[in-house]
Amino acid sequence: MKQDMIVILDLGSEENPKIAREIRALGVYSEIHPHDITLEELKALPNVKGIILNGGPNRVVDGVEIDASKDIYNYEVPVLLVDHKGDEPWPTDDEERKAALSNFIFGICGAEANWNMENFISDQVELIRNQVGDKKVLLALSGGVDSSVVAALLVKAIGKQLTCVHVNHGLLRKGEPEQVCKVFGEELDANLVYVDATDRFLDKLAGVSDPEQKRKIIGGEFIRVFEEEARKLDGIEFLGQGTIYPDIIESGTKTVKTVKSHHNVGGLPEDLQFELVEPLKMLFKDEVRACGRALGLPSAMVDRQPFPGPGLGVRCLGAITRDRLEAVRESDAILREEFDKNGLAGKVWQYFTAIPDIKSVGVRDNKRVDEWCVIIRAVNTVDAMTATVENVPFELLQHITTRITNEVKGVNRVLFDLTPKPTGTIEWE
Repeated sequence: MKQDMIVILDLGSEENPKIAREIRALGVYSEIHPHDITLEELKALPNVKGIILNGGPNRVVDGVEIDASKDIYNYEVPVLLVDHKGDEPWPTDDEERKAALSNFIFGICGAEANWNMENFISDQVELIRNQVGDKKVLLALSGGVDSSVVAALLVKAIGKQLTCVHVNHGLLRKGEPEQVCKVFGEELDANLVYVDATDRFLDKLAGVSDPEQKRKIIGGEFIRVFEEEARKLDGIEFLGQGTIYPDIIESGTKTVKTVKSHHNVGGLPEDLQFELVEPLKMLFKDEVRACGRALGLPSAMVDRQPFPGPGLGVRCLGAITRDRLEAVRESDAILREEFDKNGLAGKVWQYFTAIPDIKSVGVRDNKRVDEWCVIIRAVNTVDAMTATVENVPFELLQHITTRITNEVKGVNRVLFDLTPKPTGTIEWE
């Protein structure tokens, strides 16, 4: 590891990720560790130039105020105590915070601004090669940002020792399976196993309307398909995963309760005894995207917006039918194309179409028809906990409506969802 590092010790602050990101934005690598890290564990971390003890509202645990050990305070690198309760107030103004951090990191600790994607990639390539040796790695390649970037990084590090399995469950967006096969199978020349399991998934989902039941079927079936493919391969000892830093942080620390448990491949059976390779596990989402760009992945893949694991399965509302699923896929493609053309693609956090299991009367070719309606959702958020609705120009909505009702079979109405979160969630199911 070539980069200098500033270690943040969690003394009950909820701002650890924010400070870590601010330090990295200054060009210095930073990691968050628990308050009770031992001196030996700290010494094992490479190039530590300074320690930030980050206190906050969760500092009292089981009636006791937590603190780092005296060994940490007496260690040979500078220590900065930050308290968000007001005892030693930390600046709330962004420029003041930046100045305070810069002074500590560069002025007091003497760290160098040598954290960048090129260094990160070369370090990870070396670490992956050391971990894997001449063995083989298996990766479930969904085509999402995290799995695509980890695949590209593993290809760079170990080439044909990696086997990627891309399972098409029939619930992906238009053109996605083809893009995955083109980028990884052709351009990066990866070992790619493509499994078209569309019929298998849709048959299992037939008649199932409960959203949670749909999720369970999709997740469970994915594991079974992936496991079947894994058992066909010999000598696999490692499993690649696209775990990223927020997954680890959200899964809970000693002072922060679990937000949600993360199982990147959907909770694989324990008898698939692989050692994990997780080269992105210390990166935030924007850094994962930057890593993908540095590895040469196309922007359509790297800048892809968040997409639920069950895919279009939770946007084809109620029991999934093939005709409605195709209408969701086609209307979504039109929406994405028009947002891209009109400069909204990079501005709006998430946008998609959904089709409920109801028909309404309309007129087509001077005849009465009962057809589906398409709902457009376009929202902005910082943390996905709350969301606001994008103010899409009315003329553009009219144009999109015309295209969808003319080009998508079986659709005669388009609706725009004006509901923020709360009360509405971002997805409909």
